[in-house]
Amino acid sequence: MSDLPAYRVWALPGIPEVRTGDDIAKLIASAATAEGLPGLADGDVLMVTSKILSKAEGRVVQADDREAAIDAETVRVVARRGPLRIVENPLGLIMAAAGVDASNTPAGTVLLLPEDPDASARRIRAGLRDTLGVNVGVVVTDTFGRPWRSGLTDVAIGAAGVRVLDDLRGGTDAHGNPLSATVVATADELAAAGDLVKGKAAGLPVAVVRGLSHVVVSDGDGGGDEVAGADGDDEGARALVRNAADDMFRLGTSEAVREAVTLRRTVREFTDEPVDGGAVRRAVAAAVTAPAPHHTTPWRFVLLESPESRGRLLDAMREAWIADLRGDGFTEENIARRVRRGDVLRKAPYLVVPCLVMDGSHTYPDARRNAAEREMFVVAAGAGVQNFLVALAGERLGSAWVSSTMFCRDVVRDVLGLPADWDPMGAVAVGRAAVSPPARVARDAAAFVTVR
Repeated sequence: MSDLPAYRVWALPGIPEVRTGDDIAKLIASAATAEGLPGLADGDVLMVTSKILSKAEGRVVQADDREAAIDAETVRVVARRGPLRIVENPLGLIMAAAGVDASNTPAGTVLLLPEDPDASARRIRAGLRDTLGVNVGVVVTDTFGRPWRSGLTDVAIGAAGVRVLDDLRGGTDAHGNPLSATVVATADELAAAGDLVKGKAAGLPVAVVRGLSHVVVSDGDGGGDEVAGADGDDEGARALVRNAADDMFRLGTSEAVREAVTLRRTVREFTDEPVDGGAVRRAVAAAVTAPAPHHTTPWRFVLLESPESRGRLLDAMREAWIADLRGDGFTEENIARRVRRGDVLRKAPYLVVPCLVMDGSHTYPDARRNAAEREMFVVAAGAGVQNFLVALAGERLGSAWVSSTMFCRDVVRDVLGLPADWDPMGAVAVGRAAVSPPARVARDAAAFVTVR
């Protein structure tokens, strides 16, 4: 039985109320060496609640209004429901209220998270090595809620001397099946184990895990713990924060819509990466939820997925455009320059031609109401295309809505074999952006509002 995998975890009593300027490593060392306790040994891992680090590092701030403190610590709002906000804080952590805590601190003050929890963990580790001569791992913990799961748990927000991730990819399971996606969040598992004995209101901010020395990195040359990465593969808890490009669940509730609208930018340079037709069809499904008059469905989307179909259309449109420019009296040099500038559609690996159909429209005895009827349908078409562009952005696809097909509708219908009552409403270039678009120019919404 002694050979079975096992570990022991206990809370460390004797940590006093922490004040600004206190040396947490010395407080832990003093508590760990008290009579009757097992002390600390090489390979132990300490779970340290972030609150005591916040206090020691002077992250206690006056805040009669906690909301203002949350605002100051918020990089991005992910989701909001009533007064509750799930936000991204400067550490890249997605959590409630940016980690701003009004508990266990005097009235009128709040606790902010440590500015650099990995650095805090490194200082504690170095201090314990200097004081007690032990090589331990340190995990700084805080309490998180989790999407799709009820209840709270402690997770790692800082770490030193610990392999925070255990990458099992490339190995096999007990049945010989390859492991292609398994990366275990070891530091989070340690944080949760420590929380089982620390408790939320027991006044025990530090826990010790013994028996898992394989997760503790070597002490290296005995120095340099103040430098990130000084311990070889000691990468800190920042490695647990998924980068935005790989995060499939980055957005929340209504903020997802606002974020997608913000992400929608006109892209004029595309990579050669093929476009997933399924993603485009999902965007079409979003497009056709737009409002439309008389319960109609005035949208049609022609997907040009083959290079041949795109080439035929663009060649025909170019000839039509050149003929128009010649008719307008432009020189051949000017025509060539304009055509080159207008070649954004040729640079995209995928084209979509949205079309308007007037099925279900009403006919009136006077031209004024008939014109208004068509305008209603055109507005509905625009709403559908906007839905389409936003949904493409949600699929991480860039797009450019170009009006050119509207100037040669007969040519487009002829080349694509479309019915005579389908009106092309421009063309949408779709693909992966080759370069990041420039920062969006800020616009004051109040400049576009009139109140009566």
